[in-house]
Amino acid sequence: MRWQGGRESENVEDRRGMSPAMVGGGIGTLIVILLAAFFGIDPRPLLQVFGGGPGGGGGGAAQKQARELSPEEKQQGQFVRTLMGMTEDVWTEQFAKLGRRYEEPTLVLFSGQVSTQGCGAASSNVGPFYCPGDQKVYIDLTFYDELKDRFKAPGEFAQAYVIAHEVGHHVQNLLGISEKISRAQQQVGKAEANQLSVMLELQADFFAGVWAHHIEKKRHILETGDIESGLKAATAIGDDALQKQAQGYAVPDSFTHGTSEQRVRWFTKGLQTGDVNQGDTFNAPSL
Repeated sequence: MRWQGGRESENVEDRRGMSPAMVGGGIGTLIVILLAAFFGIDPRPLLQVFGGGPGGGGGGAAQKQARELSPEEKQQGQFVRTLMGMTEDVWTEQFAKLGRRYEEPTLVLFSGQVSTQGCGAASSNVGPFYCPGDQKVYIDLTFYDELKDRFKAPGEFAQAYVIAHEVGHHVQNLLGISEKISRAQQQVGKAEANQLSVMLELQADFFAGVWAHHIEKKRHILETGDIESGLKAATAIGDDALQKQAQGYAVPDSFTHGTSEQRVRWFTKGLQTGDVNQGDTFNAPSL
């Protein structure tokens, strides 16, 4: 994948190597409150300084680097910043065609665990995710090792697909799709709610394909084997593949992201058409 030399996004928070106490507030916040109470002063200004104010998720200037990032980690950071710049370029253009303004999301890199402003705390075990409450994508980049070793989907384009999919959820959020589906899920049973989740995830795959279509036209980033790398990633993280790997069989009613075949099909459709309007998974004759 030809990504070197591209514009790097400014919307990336690199929390890797940060001190957990500073990132999450935690005991540091408690000490500030106790000291303020002892001296009879208002703790709120201090909490703002130390990153423990209302809504604090560890994104403030109070974070401290607990360790130096390795050269490999620094290169990974450069890669994802460039990748986010590519998503911004494509979706700003696509939203303009729709007569809308694209609000750029933030990508948060973390190690082990993270505190969000809109979705609570999470560990790296949940994998990459998008939080609509704060419009941020979160990823522990060690997931890329799992993608390569456990899921047998190596390569930079496979890594790009993962982030492009999460940015696809941001696109859904901006278009009002996520909220509409969330309301619909509250009014139906679990099986129906799961099916709506599948449709939402497949549309995010489609949007990832749309991004790949347009960035290739703009930048010619794809090299031999890149598409296969992305398709391997989509195949590896299908619900049926994951369930069979974990328990030896699949339970379709419990699917929330779609089968491997469905994920590949919708990503491919977005890649081939580049047309945002062809990704209506909710009214498609079949998924």
